[in-house]
Amino acid sequence: MATTSPIDIGKLITRKPGLRGGRPCVAGTGVSVMRIAGWYKQGWIPEEIARRLELTLAQVHAALAYYHANQEEIEADLDNEAAEYERLAKESEQRKGNQA
Repeated sequence: MATTSPIDIGKLITRKPGLRGGRPCVAGTGVSVMRIAGWYKQGWIPEEIARRLELTLAQVHAALAYYHANQEEIEADLDNEAAEYERLAKESEQRKGNQA
């Protein structure tokens, strides 16, 4: 029977200035905690998130733990992303209206 070394869960989430604007991400991936938290808030279960993003369940739970421990930070990121989406959607609609 093979034994595996314990995983330091504190190393599952990292920040790099050049990756996703310095937002916290699952280590070794470009998947942000914000993205996982957003899907979780939409009702996705951790197993589904892991399967869709090709992550381990431990990685998803680490991201969710980070989200719950730093909810204000991640919620602000989600709010900023939603506002930027709305701004771009309005801008796109205005361009379409000007072309008509």
